[in-house]
Amino acid sequence: MNGQELLRLIDLIHATKDIPREVVFLGLEDALAGGVRKRLGLDEDLIVTIDRESGEVTIEDDEEVYEFELSELGRIAAQAVKQGFSQKVREAERDVLFDEYETRVGGLVNGVVQRYEGNDLVVNLGKVEAHLPKDDRVRGETYAPGDRIRAIVVEVRKDGSRVKILVSRTHPDLVRRLFELEVPEIADDIIEIKRVVREPGYRTKMAVVSTDPKIDGIGACVGVRGSRIKAVIDELRGERIDIIRWSDSLETLIMNGLKPAVIHIDNIYPDEVAHSATVLVDEDEQSLAIGKRGQNVRLASRLCGWEINIKTREEYFGKEDGSTPEGSSEEGAAPAEDAAPAEDAAPAEDAAPQPETAETTETTETAGAEMTDAAAPVDNGEVEA
Repeated sequence: MNGQELLRLIDLIHATKDIPREVVFLGLEDALAGGVRKRLGLDEDLIVTIDRESGEVTIEDDEEVYEFELSELGRIAAQAVKQGFSQKVREAERDVLFDEYETRVGGLVNGVVQRYEGNDLVVNLGKVEAHLPKDDRVRGETYAPGDRIRAIVVEVRKDGSRVKILVSRTHPDLVRRLFELEVPEIADDIIEIKRVVREPGYRTKMAVVSTDPKIDGIGACVGVRGSRIKAVIDELRGERIDIIRWSDSLETLIMNGLKPAVIHIDNIYPDEVAHSATVLVDEDEQSLAIGKRGQNVRLASRLCGWEINIKTREEYFGKEDGSTPEGSSEEGAAPAEDAAPAEDAAPAEDAAPQPETAETTETTETAGAEMTDAAAPVDNGEVEA
């Protein structure tokens, strides 16, 4: 192999593997040095240099320059060079992929389902395969080979000579990235997503704030007749999404976070020491505030960063004789799960005058999975980017 043929080989590897040309040169020089040392029986001081312009190979050590043709390597040494170079190419290819996908952690990727490996779903991303573990898949979602899938990159690590990429469909940032795709105002930093909390497959609460007073953050995220939020819900396969207005005031944020329940701001009692807040509601609003199996109050607590306890006035103040109801304390009420266990919450919702689906149209502060023409008034406050 002459110098020009060697250069053509290096250029081909550079083009097909997307490996920097200099990295290919260095890998080949190291592999050749190992093969020549093996053939000539020399020590570790031997250096092989390939001219970047002519492709001529120079072999030298501290004392002299050797006149040696690659054709003189012999079969065994040539095999050692081939194996060493192949290993260098694989490592360089791994490093290129690692650097590329490490910068995409937290970003969306699109792929095609390939197969199952144990509990992991293997997704082809084009240049590399990603793994979707069972814990990062939404309960109820099923995939078959050939299905297209969209997920978020959560981890990239080197695994021997390969790169292992882990993706997720349950991470809250998946909702954030989907809205960034659908809502130009978010991509342009006019609307900021302050916080996203999620129970994958069931419900998400997202708090937004607009930096432009002329643009309604909630209306922009919902879109004309719910077109934007519907695209996100379809990607999440029907998961309910509540969009609320962010506030730096804890009381206001709790009031917004518990919607569609109607809460009066004077009925919120924060406890700075316990980092919790007791919220008093009317009996007909209690089931809405707690939500199905406690989802609404749990998500509101995570959104606000405070534990929220839902109490009726009778539970909080006691009966007319002034007695304190069982399970209450002098400081406040018990946690929401204690006051309304999961098995007790569902019957309460059945008894509520409003069906749960009323949450989608009660106010423009929340946006549910089923958008109807009744949500159209939101569009009046929307300013298109």
